[in-house]
Amino acid sequence: MTAPALNGTRYPQPIGDLLPAARKLTNELGEVPSRNRLMTEFRIGAPKATDLRTRLIEETAREIATREYHLTRGGTAGATDAEVADAARKVADDPGASEFMREVARGTVDRLAPAAAPPADPWDYAEPIGPNPPPTPVAPEPAPPVVADPAPAPEITPAEPDAEVTPAGHPDTPTPTAAAKPSRPAVVWPVVLLALPAFVAIWSGWVGLGGLTGFGVVHPLPGIWDSFSINSAITLPIGVETYGAYALYVWLSGRVPERARRFAKWSAIASLLVGALGQVAYHLLEAAGVTSAPWWITTAVACLPVAVLGMGAALAHLVREDH
Repeated sequence: MTAPALNGTRYPQPIGDLLPAARKLTNELGEVPSRNRLMTEFRIGAPKATDLRTRLIEETAREIATREYHLTRGGTAGATDAEVADAARKVADDPGASEFMREVARGTVDRLAPAAAPPADPWDYAEPIGPNPPPTPVAPEPAPPVVADPAPAPEITPAEPDAEVTPAGHPDTPTPTAAAKPSRPAVVWPVVLLALPAFVAIWSGWVGLGGLTGFGVVHPLPGIWDSFSINSAITLPIGVETYGAYALYVWLSGRVPERARRFAKWSAIASLLVGALGQVAYHLLEAAGVTSAPWWITTAVACLPVAVLGMGAALAHLVREDH
């Protein structure tokens, strides 16, 4: 892999030659680019990209410190308080910056942010619209008294009762016809469409992590069927993700004893978290170009099949506890 043509050459460039182009890229983005962006833009390796990004961050922090020095001595160094506070806030939120530089940037933000945005005056409000004082309400004139009609009231004949009276009920109470009508369950086929891409990503991630931690092709039937072989890395997605889905079903079904439901709840959450951490570990190792996982990741991955077997057996016993 060769570096882009900078200064008329395509050979690998030293950090000093890459700094001007990196500063230009920083100005275009408005922030310090990530390590992956520097690797892609300049076609350099991870160590050189890390070193280049560290220098960009230190230059940004040094520029902030210079502006702060000018501000303390009565000048602005060509920038307003709001601009300096905004630049310092970017360095303080950058996880790639050193802790010292982030502390310097946070102190700059604390000193300049209140000055950049003064508090509003609580007595500054709009005058009310309308007459002052309000008009006095006028009392209505009394109505004349109503004189009763001296004519006698007509005799009211009671109506004959109906042969069949429908009893009155609560307006929210469903009628027998409405209660007998079965409700249609929600469709579940979209879950299959959602699960297909997730299955491909999860399967490839676990198999790739298994390859980095020592899982590989084995012959489970030596002397019986020598040509039969299987990649032991497939035990990771089948075991961890299948148990997570089953425990989630047991937890939400509501048809199991309380102890089984509690165990299924926490083990399902733990299984899903372990699955997510496994995907994160694989992609981080792959992006860093690691061909063999560290010992502590290998230890954790090697224990997963045993842990899944134990949790599955315990959940099966708890589910049949009342039987």
